[in-house]
Amino acid sequence: MADLRTRRPAAFLDRDGTMILERDFLGDPDGIELLPGVVEAIQLLNEWGYWVIGVSNQSGVARGYFGTKDVEAVNERIIDLLAKQKAYVNRIYYCPHQPDISRQRNEAPCECRKPAPGMIQHALREYPIDLSGSFVAGDSAVDIGLAHRAGIPGLLVLTGYGLRERELLAPGLTPDVIADDLLSAVHWFGHRMGLIVGT
Repeated sequence: MADLRTRRPAAFLDRDGTMILERDFLGDPDGIELLPGVVEAIQLLNEWGYWVIGVSNQSGVARGYFGTKDVEAVNERIIDLLAKQKAYVNRIYYCPHQPDISRQRNEAPCECRKPAPGMIQHALREYPIDLSGSFVAGDSAVDIGLAHRAGIPGLLVLTGYGLRERELLAPGLTPDVIADDLLSAVHWFGHRMGLIVGT
């Protein structure tokens, strides 16, 4: 892996439905199932020297389905499972809020729930990230919205909710690519950036 002090681009990856099987409100590490191709995709990003950073909405916390410790346990298990296969994720950020519940509690809207850019801004404070060359990949319109707000490419994957979300994209919310899965999206991006030469 590259030096942790080196300024370099980042791959901001959605968690559920992109890296792992979508199970709706997952609060149990035993429910984790890595999606096909994810290990290979992250290994490619590691080879290119990218920061690999998860960005995940986890409104199950606000809804009372599980606590922040449960989310963190799931995130840690994902990172560990990938690391055992030599695919390294630097960090998984998450938003525990839900807008309707926040309004009921008279709380100010959060800045971290995708498509708001709070998780990317947090990552920029903690890692020497060069947004030039960075991208967001996920299975939802909010992931594409996050990419647009950050001014970087947004890659929609058709795993998870991707097939449904593709039909719900608002005008002007166009992904840079629609790919079958994370590995296909990373291959596309690699060709675009000249990181992969040939077929």
